[in-house]
Amino acid sequence: MTTPHTVAVLGLGRMGAAIATRLADLDWDVVGWTRSGRHVAGAVETTHDPDDAVAKADITILALFDGRACRQVVDRIRPSLRPDAVVLNTSTIAPAEASALARRLGPSYVHAPVLGSVPAVAAGTLRILAAGDREALDRVQAVLRALGTVLPVDNAATAAALKLVANSSLAGAVLALRDSLRQADALNLPRAQALDVLELGQLGGLVGRKRTFLLADESAPAPAPAPAPAPAEFTIGALAKDMALLATASNSPLRSAADLAGTPADPEADIAVAATVPAEDDTVLEPLRLYIRGHATGDPTHFRDAFLPTAHIEGIRDGAFVSWRLDEYCALFNGRPASDEPTRTRRIDTVDVHGTIATASMTLRHGPDTFTDVFLLVRAEGGWRIANKAYHRR
Repeated sequence: MTTPHTVAVLGLGRMGAAIATRLADLDWDVVGWTRSGRHVAGAVETTHDPDDAVAKADITILALFDGRACRQVVDRIRPSLRPDAVVLNTSTIAPAEASALARRLGPSYVHAPVLGSVPAVAAGTLRILAAGDREALDRVQAVLRALGTVLPVDNAATAAALKLVANSSLAGAVLALRDSLRQADALNLPRAQALDVLELGQLGGLVGRKRTFLLADESAPAPAPAPAPAPAEFTIGALAKDMALLATASNSPLRSAADLAGTPADPEADIAVAATVPAEDDTVLEPLRLYIRGHATGDPTHFRDAFLPTAHIEGIRDGAFVSWRLDEYCALFNGRPASDEPTRTRRIDTVDVHGTIATASMTLRHGPDTFTDVFLLVRAEGGWRIANKAYHRR
């Protein structure tokens, strides 16, 4: 195995800059380029021309935001690549995009998305999903080992897919942490104390790594100023992009993709900030509470206030599909609570807001029957109303 003389790093964002710095600190000759013209401090030479960078390099590392950027950069540099050069792509892209690049560049292409963020790059502890021709893999081993541990994968598409699946678990953990912190806030628990306990459980690793971000919005005791947020290690926008790629590639809708994309926070903020975003305006819950009140009292007036006049309530009753207009549904209630009302329970399970529409689900335990209600809500004329409801009885 021959150690390359020069490595070109194309893309000097958070990960690209960290990779370039790590290699330069280990005495590799590194030349970097980015479309933004960003420079990297230290021993990393930068250039305004990617062709100049790759013309000198035995290995060209791509550390770009998405598949489109990878295609554009490869199209630009391909004529300038040295005949024996290897292109090592660490970018997170779709499986189909990774396959297309592998076909285009042939045996000189290694697809190597990484598990880990900026601190792992600096420590050389990334997990790297590497796929490519054996000879090309041998030629980039020294670079990969400088960055972390190599996990061989059969092909580029599989490596890309595994990276997206890994990020899906991260997105799920971020949203689980968000839900836990919202509940802690609702119980008026101090944020730091809640994090201390969460760090003891299944979310402990995430809480430990992201505590600085999770506490950044907490006011420090006077007169000391509140701490400034740390630089982002993995942004909300990047993770939302990855989840959208996974949803498209798997043809499966992902809750994390919609929730992260709809997070009302700076997309350039660290993913941990998504866990600290307050819940949507409580007004979206009001029609659901009116609906619960209608069941609790038997008074149909509450349903009329909760639903739009055009609403339908639909489901299977006695083995047949029913679709009631609001007036027909209200006629089922006599204005008095059910005789077993003290034993009945109702719980709002989920609420997902998407601009002027929302979906919600609820579980109702009425005697021997359990109902799952699913609602479509709309915001109109300054308030939320239920547009339609479907239910399942078991």
